Amino acid sequence: MEGSNLVTLIFVVAAVFVFLQLRNVLGKRTGHERRPFDPYSSKREAPTEQDAEADGESDNVITLPGRGEMRADPYRDIDRVAKPGTDLNTGMRAIKDRSADFEPASFLSGAKMAYEMIVMSFADADRKTLKNLLSNEVYDGFAAALDEREAKGETVQSSFIGIDNADIIAAEMRDDDALVTIRVVSQLISATRDKDGNVIDGDPDAVVEVKDVWTFARDTRDRDPNWRLVATESED
Repeated sequence: MEGSNLVTLIFVVAAVFVFLQLRNVLGKRTGHERRPFDPYSSKREAPTEQDAEADGESDNVITLPGRGEMRADPYRDIDRVAKPGTDLNTGMRAIKDRSADFEPASFLSGAKMAYEMIVMSFADADRKTLKNLLSNEVYDGFAAALDEREAKGETVQSSFIGIDNADIIAAEMRDDDALVTIRVVSQLISATRDKDGNVIDGDPDAVVEVKDVWTFARDTRDRDPNWRLVATESED
């Protein structure tokens, strides 16, 4: 029994010793500790030089090129695609002022995707997809054309080859609506067949170049970030 008590005493002494050693190593404050990081604080501060030195990071911080410049000039990406002082540049800047997330490159990428979807949805008579991508006025025009086509028993055979070129050619704020116009040059195979399967328009074996000028719009007050097609025009 005494032996058991002796072993217990030894473990207690060892535990106290380990605790004291850990306290010596971990329990001391040097005055250089970082304050706890609060991701939701409204008064978040950038780390100080003293903070960086405490982590041994002062010599390892790399500032990305252009980082400060991008913050200082919100129109930088706009100026890259449209010369400052032009109507196009002024129009895109006005949109940027009302919708901070507007970027020409991102918009154009989305517009090209929408262009292909609209062209193919019209060929396939996919009214549901068209409804989500078109303004009410444009949708009514597309739907009327589909109704007429179906009434005649006609079908469209279409294959989208790709977009050769797409550029933003106009931009403006009209009250609360942002409007951006693009010019698209695409390659398409398209043929319309009558109810008997005869080709009455186009050529199922020929790739043709199509030039369109489309205008997209969105209400900058709306939380919905999607743009909708509000006007179409074909170039000869």
